Amino acid sequence: MAIAGLHGTPPLLIFDGDCGFCTTAVDRLARSLPAMPAAAPYQWIDLEPHGLTEADGASMVWLVTEGRQYGGATAVAALLRHQPSAALRFLGWLATVPPWSLGADAAYRLVARYRYRLPGGTPACRVPGNR
Repeated sequence: MAIAGLHGTPPLLIFDGDCGFCTTAVDRLARSLPAMPAAAPYQWIDLEPHGLTEADGASMVWLVTEGRQYGGATAVAALLRHQPSAALRFLGWLATVPPWSLGADAAYRLVARYRYRLPGGTPACRVPGNR
């Protein structure tokens, strides 16, 4: 089950390349998920064609697919919903349905806020305003 990209382009997972935790997480996903899209740090690409700004890229992970941008917990859920494993697809679907979606969003925000304290994190991982 492939993920369709924006305007016929392949899907793209956009993350904070300055963050060691984020880079490590994306690398682990690439090794673990059979249907992993291309991934690139927001600092290395032109975000405008993807409908994103630099502030968007710095604030959360993005999965850009054909006609849609998923950010934060919804990006992770969309990534899971496109896996061949029924269990992963179910988790991806569950993460979009209240009250589970509220928990997924809260968990994502918590990880994003404290990513500089997680394994692989560095002071560069701090999101502005989360001191």
